Amino acid sequence: MSRKTFQIIISLVGLVVLAGVLTPKLIDYFNQPQEEETVVGYGSDAVFAIVDSIIEEGQITLGEVRQPYQILSVIPEEGKYAGIPFEIDYGTRQIRNNMIMMQEGDRILVNISSTPDGILSAHFIDFYRRSSLMWLLIIFVLASVIISGWKGVRSLLGILLSLAVIILIILPGIQSGKDPLSVSILGAFFFVSFSLYIIYGWNVKTHTAVLGSFLALVITGVLALVFVNNTRLTGYGDENMFYISQLTQNTMNVRSLLLAGILIGTLGVLDDLVISQASAVFELYKNQPDQTYKKLYKSAMNIGQDHIAATVNTLVLAYAGASLPMLLLFSFGNVNYGLAVNLEYIAEEIVRTIVGSLGLFAAVPITTALAALIAVKYRDFGKFKLYLGPLNE
Repeated sequence: MSRKTFQIIISLVGLVVLAGVLTPKLIDYFNQPQEEETVVGYGSDAVFAIVDSIIEEGQITLGEVRQPYQILSVIPEEGKYAGIPFEIDYGTRQIRNNMIMMQEGDRILVNISSTPDGILSAHFIDFYRRSSLMWLLIIFVLASVIISGWKGVRSLLGILLSLAVIILIILPGIQSGKDPLSVSILGAFFFVSFSLYIIYGWNVKTHTAVLGSFLALVITGVLALVFVNNTRLTGYGDENMFYISQLTQNTMNVRSLLLAGILIGTLGVLDDLVISQASAVFELYKNQPDQTYKKLYKSAMNIGQDHIAATVNTLVLAYAGASLPMLLLFSFGNVNYGLAVNLEYIAEEIVRTIVGSLGLFAAVPITTALAALIAVKYRDFGKFKLYLGPLNE
């Protein structure tokens, strides 16, 4: 059997396994009983409408704040009041937190309500964003394909697989009462492994990255468990957890859900780190195949140290950016930072950031050591080379 034939067989087996796991989930997902939709963040009477005309606009003073206002005629595009014009005020009754003015033809989200005596009224809720988000997605897909070529296409398939596993396996598993930590670890490792093989193919580089991800994930899980327990985090630092507890009648292990979130968040950076490090090791070996394990490991770690420094800095800045409003709130007052870090929602972010970073720290030497060992020993694998695939592609 040739190497190409074996790789085709492996690919087909992988597709069969993937289809076997996801197909029943898809069938269950689309065949589940239809329930009344819950519109997260909006009322049940929220509908999209189009701005038909601007009746009036100008400046108004509310308290000590002077701001622009508009009186608009809008026509709902859906719901039982579709086609009926309504007049709404935009900025005449309350202080606005934005200075975005509307124009004729703009689409917005409005809430239509009725008083006990049957008088209808419409109120502005939010702006229409779906088309802009769709264009952003299209630009992202095109950039991925144009710049990365076929690997870009495979990376998009990997993203779809990741979303499918989260939506069809992890979330339903947690909703059904299974332990969030175990479901998330198995589901996350499943989609990371398949994603890496989809993008980079069946070769030693991918095997090394998958194994390095698993070992780093185990270390991250242990650290997360130790320090979540040691800092006595309950998982309720995120206010959404209170709503989840109410929906599940306090049957869900919220602390375990916190641990699962830490692991999945770390995996988002981990897969990039391990594949880059494995690739660096095998490229160094390819250019100088007579070097020893020690020399190869040291050279690759020089690359890895730079990579981990940049990656961890990115991770910390990402968390800091997400928490910027909270940090700004602290800067407005004379905050005792020694007491502030004791707040659970802040302590959660500290644990999340540092534990995730420690997992990334562990991933680099582990993946480098595995890749260097496999590279220098690859020539001794004999007939197993056929089943393992090439060192790099």
